[in-house]
Order: sequence, then C-alpha cells, then structure tokens
Amino acid sequence: MDKEDIIAMLNDDFVRELEATMVYVQNSFLMEDCDPSRVTEAISVDEMRHMWWLADLITKRGGKPTMEHKELNFGGDNLEEMLRRQIQLESEGIDIYTHQIEVIDDEEVVGVLKHIRDEERRHRKEFRERLDNLKD
Repeated sequence: MDKEDIIAMLNDDFVRELEATMVYVQNSFLMEDCDPSRVTEAISVDEMRHMWWLADLITKRGGKPTMEHKELNFGGDNLEEMLRRQIQLESEGIDIYTHQIEVIDDEEVVGVLKHIRDEERRHRKEFRERLDNLKD
C-alpha cells in the first residue's frame, strides 16, 4: 500500500475520531449529571488523544489532517438513545481499524491502530455497561 493510500485511510480515521469527540462532548452536556455523563466526557478526551496520534502519523507521512466532517448524528434525545449511538460509533471504529490493521503494511501505523482499537473496545464495553444498568 502506498503512502497516499495510508494517509487517506488515516484521514478518514481522524475525521471519525473528530466526529466521535464532538458527539460525546455534546451528549455529555445533555445527559443528566450521572455516571454515563462522566464516562462519556472522559471517553471524549480519549477520542481527542486518538486524533493527536492519527495527526502525528499523517503529518509524518507528508499529509495534512482534515477537519471536514459530515453532519453529526448524536443518537437521540434520551440517555438510552445516546448510549446506543455511542456504542454504534465504537463498533464501527473497531471494524474499520481491524480491517486497516490487516491491509496496512506500515509497522508504526499498525501499532497505533491496534492501540486505538483496543481502547475503542474498552469504550464500547463502558457504554454497554451503562446501557445495561438502565434496564436494571
């Protein structure tokens, strides 16, 4: 895979992390002051850190991170809908990172993507636990 293809994939990842950050920050503002709100806020900071790591990979390879994103889907107006959307975002990211890890032949990029994917798995677990607790 050539450098331009890797940069394009990393930019897609960067935008996805940007979108997740904005969704999680907004949702944390709108959720009642509760455990899911605090967890969502903390995870938004993790997503920003992922952006930094991806931007570093992009610029090291001669690219420029893009900030252009699509219209955001926050998930809904209640806690359950927000958590379901957040789980969906994490699941999509995990699937995409898993695929990229399989096709990219740059050792540094693969190492960073594996780390991000592992964090996304933990995030999804945190959101699922909060969603499950709503049903108890």
